[in-house]
Amino acid sequence: MNSEPISDIALLATPERTALDEGPALLLLNPNSRMGAEALPATLEALETRGVPLLESHAVTDHAHMDRLLREAVDSGVRRFLIGGGDGTLNHALKHLLGHDVTLGVLPLGTGNDFARSLGIEPTLEAACDAIAAGCTVRVDVGLANGRPFLNAVSLGLASAIARRLTPELKRRVGKLAYPVAAFAELWEHQPFRVRLVTDHEQLELDVLQLVVGNGRYHGAGNMVTPSATLDDELLDAYTIVAPSHEAGREGTGLGHMQDLSTLARVAMTLRSGEHLSHPAVRAVSGSHIYVEATPPQDVNADGEMIGQTPVRFEIRPGALRVYAPAHPPPDA
Repeated sequence: MNSEPISDIALLATPERTALDEGPALLLLNPNSRMGAEALPATLEALETRGVPLLESHAVTDHAHMDRLLREAVDSGVRRFLIGGGDGTLNHALKHLLGHDVTLGVLPLGTGNDFARSLGIEPTLEAACDAIAAGCTVRVDVGLANGRPFLNAVSLGLASAIARRLTPELKRRVGKLAYPVAAFAELWEHQPFRVRLVTDHEQLELDVLQLVVGNGRYHGAGNMVTPSATLDDELLDAYTIVAPSHEAGREGTGLGHMQDLSTLARVAMTLRSGEHLSHPAVRAVSGSHIYVEATPPQDVNADGEMIGQTPVRFEIRPGALRVYAPAHPPPDA
């Protein structure tokens, strides 16, 4: 597995060792995720070595099967759920876990693994199993987009269009390069759109190339929503990339398109560091509620899954989910 270190771990409240007798865990692993095809035997071995008891383990290839297994387990009183796959797999499982006294264990086997990043879990099977075995948990917020829960971020515009191009085949074939490959293909066709954005404190109307609304810190395989965003700050953070072609009155022209492409390229180079917020084309807002309208209507992508079109109303459910997280030492340790 890729062992790229996480150098900018999102700060959360200090994880606490759970005193709950949660019993054996249900393990569900998506073999269609980028690193999931051969991960089940290794996962079973890693959990057994660390003394993590399992009730059952399943390789789950379709949503209906996962839905049935999760419903039955929740109804029967299972308290621990270990989910292996990408952010889309976690997103699908989320709706079954919300509102129940359960703990989620994350096994980052996908392409982006942004939820694991925001938790501070290194992208290896060993690190994820270490966090589960240690038994330290945090409560994280969950975002809602028109009532549908999400963990990381919801995107409109360029990021959403890129996600449409991220087919399972592309992810398996080129791995972490899937995002830049899809982005390059989309850039030449992407068009700006008008957005009306209303938060708790302000209202904006802008011609933009992209809008991202985040619950956690990361989206798009390590890009930042904002450097200050965390999974437990009880806020949604959002940023837009304004289309310079529209501000300059060059929309629909070759020069305007090149101006937009240049802006996107410059912003893209700073997204991983969070320095995009200092770019003049980027506007950032935050709040516990955010309402978005778009002209023309835009597809809405949540954690890599298409969930509908605008308009969309965002809200936050503070501390709605308990998750295993690494027991990081305090900053001054």
